[in-house]
Amino acid sequence: MSDAPKVSNGNRSSWWREVVELAALFLAVGLAHLLATLLGRQEPGPAVLVGLGAALIAGTALHKRLGRRSVRKAAPLPVEGGAGPPMMLWRIRMRVVERPGRLAAVAGAFGRLGCNILALHIAPTGSSAITPAGCDALDEFVIEAPRGLARDVLAGALTGAGGLDVVIVPAQVKDLTDPGVQALVLAQRVSADPDRLPEAMAELLRVPQVEWRRPGDTVDDGAELNTTMVISVNPDRALLIRRPELPFTPTEAARAAALTATAREARYSASG
Repeated sequence: MSDAPKVSNGNRSSWWREVVELAALFLAVGLAHLLATLLGRQEPGPAVLVGLGAALIAGTALHKRLGRRSVRKAAPLPVEGGAGPPMMLWRIRMRVVERPGRLAAVAGAFGRLGCNILALHIAPTGSSAITPAGCDALDEFVIEAPRGLARDVLAGALTGAGGLDVVIVPAQVKDLTDPGVQALVLAQRVSADPDRLPEAMAELLRVPQVEWRRPGDTVDDGAELNTTMVISVNPDRALLIRRPELPFTPTEAARAAALTATAREARYSASG
């Protein structure tokens, strides 16, 4: 059904074009006869008709050529390889002194490097971070950046914009999920099946694997600060979580504890 109007419009425009050309032909003949009558004995009628015909043909050709140029200019230019250069995702965490204009400076650094901010989460670093310059906050970004942008160049630009302790790791599309919404979904999952706690914990904290440990077992002594977390599930078992490339934040620890409590309550209520 959608093709019918297009055919109708095409026939209508063709019909009007034929009428206009026929009218132009009658007008040319009439002008030629008028000129022949006014000039009298010289009888230049054939020459005038030939001249007007040639002018009509030239005008029609010029009109078609100009129409083709306008269509060519209006056509969109093709883009090779999709919309723009290839990009990659980075997850960036840094400490920033919370004062007016600081976040704008960081966003400007991203923009100058051709990066696009996809997600931003801000959390206070704790009461011990209060300084005369203001309260430090932990800013975490998920950005897309040009694939050729070096990690050290990006880190240097963010440090110059006021970022402290900049950490940059590769990101995935799932990192764009809102953490609050994700925590609620995972809480429902472990509430329905407490045995899925390790799987849900790995998804919550973006780690590849979560291991079961007994509360008295040792962990890595050489691990960096806040890169290993042990969460007690019950008196006999605990979860060991490692993320050496990106330290855990107090907010993440609180979410992990809440998820564990949900699984624990579901387990006890089901056994009761």
